[in-house]
Amino acid sequence: MNELVTLTAAELGERIAARQISSEEVTQAHLDRIDEVDGDIRAFLLVDHDGALDAARRIDARIARGERLGPLAGVPLAVKDLFCTEGLATTAASRMLEGWIPPYDSTIVARCKDAGMVILGKTNLDEFAMGSSTETSAFGPTHNPWDLERVPGGSGGGSAASLASFQAPLALGTDTGGSIRQPGAVTGTVGIKPTYGSTSRYGVIAMASSLDTPGPCARTVLDAALLHEAMAGHDAMDQTTIDQPTPAIVEAARKTDVSGMRVGVVSELAGDGYDPQVVARFREAVEMLTDGGAEVVEVSCPHFDLALPAYYLIQPAEVSSNLARYDAMRYGLRVDDDGEHSAEQVMRATRGAGFGAEAKRRIILGTYALSAGYYDAYYGSAQKVRTLIQRDFDNAWQTCDVLVSPVTPTTAFRLGERIADPMAMYRSDLCTIPANMAGSPAGSFPIGLSQTDGMPVGMQVMAPIMADDRIYRVGAVLERSLNEKWGTSLLAQAPELGGER
Repeated sequence: MNELVTLTAAELGERIAARQISSEEVTQAHLDRIDEVDGDIRAFLLVDHDGALDAARRIDARIARGERLGPLAGVPLAVKDLFCTEGLATTAASRMLEGWIPPYDSTIVARCKDAGMVILGKTNLDEFAMGSSTETSAFGPTHNPWDLERVPGGSGGGSAASLASFQAPLALGTDTGGSIRQPGAVTGTVGIKPTYGSTSRYGVIAMASSLDTPGPCARTVLDAALLHEAMAGHDAMDQTTIDQPTPAIVEAARKTDVSGMRVGVVSELAGDGYDPQVVARFREAVEMLTDGGAEVVEVSCPHFDLALPAYYLIQPAEVSSNLARYDAMRYGLRVDDDGEHSAEQVMRATRGAGFGAEAKRRIILGTYALSAGYYDAYYGSAQKVRTLIQRDFDNAWQTCDVLVSPVTPTTAFRLGERIADPMAMYRSDLCTIPANMAGSPAGSFPIGLSQTDGMPVGMQVMAPIMADDRIYRVGAVLERSLNEKWGTSLLAQAPELGGER
């Protein structure tokens, strides 16, 4: 395996800026790696070989002219196929949008390009980001690089797998109920859900608009912070974005201790049904924070237990509304358009053919929850629960700076193991959903391996709204402590895959 693909994004950016290596060399190395291993992993739905190399050459030319660019200029980037990319197909992993090429870039993709990043291609996901395993993709599942028989998490399993297999140093993701953090945990990578509204949703295909949050995916805490800084900020094209400065996240990612921080362990998020190995690694990580100077206390958030059922009313209701636009009349798939069928028949046939089973399940559930006679009983009640969860967070912040929990109750499960059991699948997001319901920032950081199956385990760190820097400070200490314990990074423990690691 080419040494260039093992370097962090920060290291690559520094060497490219110093002209020790070129962006073209780095990009070619990652394209070669994709060619080498992605046939087994299937992290990418589309790889833009020519476009990536052209972009890399343009960055090299700018650096040669003496232009001062950002810290990630020339660094390759994988993009979850939910972000619109001008000239590149954007499918949301659905037959409904197969082959659709947007005429514009999403705000975040545009910002990454402006920062000099080089887009390698588009990564796989659960269809319209609905799933916890990347198995509902219309184009086939992604495999976990640690064990090709296991899932890489979801919905952003493609982005996480591209990082864990060293096909990309950075990736974009979206997190609606855990779609960045859960894949991060089960692949041994870093995934951050920023404060809702601190990153723009313009040009990101909508699933549940009050919950969807774009965020960074990376292999190190500093790399995630650098990408987060590049993508964040107010956007006039998205009126839900917050018009406030981004916290000092890069500075926080360079911290070496958590002295004086109060860390709350959420008692509701590590009980029955959790893999004992996940709980064991979590307890060890809490001890790392204590050793790093933190004060650790147990905190009760009594309504977190209601987050999962409330989420699966609110989210499908918004799915039902957002996916109504795929009507075969304006863009995307169109079936039975032969002049012999009515508009209603074309619409029915198109939606039947274009959406997969999980998308249909959530559309039906959401439409029912919003229907006359049931709105108050289901959707209205779920929104009341959402308020109670937000109050649990507010109460916790009176005594704690951050809250911590496992990211997901188990390590990566086997492909096909839960696909026929929606409730078992939904429980994968048991720990991550509360932060989405409150809009709070949260991150997933590697904390070790299960001694049972050798798979990665992650810790979730949650913070108050617009206090994203606290997450990075805690994550940096966890990363440093784990690296010191093992003498290397967690990903260096991964099995051989396509070359010596």
